Amino acid sequence: MKILVFDIGGTAIKYGLVSENFEILESHEISSAIDDEGTTAKSVLQNLDRVMTEYKGKYDVIGISTAGQVDFETGVIVYGSDNIPGFTGTDMRGIFESKYGVPVAVDNDVNCAGLGEAHFGAGRGSDYFICLTYGTGVGGAIYLNGDILRGAKSAAGEFGHMVTHAGGAQCTCGRKGCYEAYASCRALTDRVSEHFGRYVSGREIYEPQMLEDPFVQQAISDWEDEIVNGLVSLSYIFNPPLIVLGGGIMSEEQLVNNIRKKLINRVGINYQSVQLEKAQLRNKAGMLGAAYIAKERLDSLK
Repeated sequence: MKILVFDIGGTAIKYGLVSENFEILESHEISSAIDDEGTTAKSVLQNLDRVMTEYKGKYDVIGISTAGQVDFETGVIVYGSDNIPGFTGTDMRGIFESKYGVPVAVDNDVNCAGLGEAHFGAGRGSDYFICLTYGTGVGGAIYLNGDILRGAKSAAGEFGHMVTHAGGAQCTCGRKGCYEAYASCRALTDRVSEHFGRYVSGREIYEPQMLEDPFVQQAISDWEDEIVNGLVSLSYIFNPPLIVLGGGIMSEEQLVNNIRKKLINRVGINYQSVQLEKAQLRNKAGMLGAAYIAKERLDSLK
């Protein structure tokens, strides 16, 4: 049995084949957009359709990890952000099950990343943890007793849109003061880029010569504080034994260490035992999580 998996983002789509033992047999990446039209729901669906056609006969089930809020029971995109215009309302499962005649499982990308880390990464051995990813936005997942806590409308864990600054900066969701407007990697890169008058990536910010700049040092410290602002609230709400931090920028070991120290200094004694770990699977987490939900769906239909 083989699983065709997709991990859909606003910029790129990762895809590949995974074995029933969750070994990634092959992995590829394509643009989410088509030509110069930019990323849209249409371009995403066309790219997925092309890959499914190319691999037809080589897979038994399809797993899809995607940006946006997903109704896990139906596979419909309940809400898609401006990163993929027109995505809201797309019946991902219905479209592809009907066309290809194999089961399809769809879930939010951070939920899939959380499942990947739970079974194959930093969360192995833990039956309870929360996972956050820091990139263009901030995503979240709650892993509890062997599964993702999805909530009444499959929308639990949207940590990026809890309000940390009432009436504050404009968020891409249309509201103000959201956590991701301050704590996302984009919030840091926007501030540093504005200072230097050119785009500066997260990777460049952590280059040795850049880290010597006093402005960059202060920007990073302030940004760490914003990350911790949210983690303090989440610690008091969930009292988790483990918090897994994902996103490419969290590969910086000193960043994770600083966040850990600042968090422990700001929470009460009953919360100081929490472990903070960086995600281990990096760009494989979503694909492995998608494979996991796909195998679960296939097994449920037997």
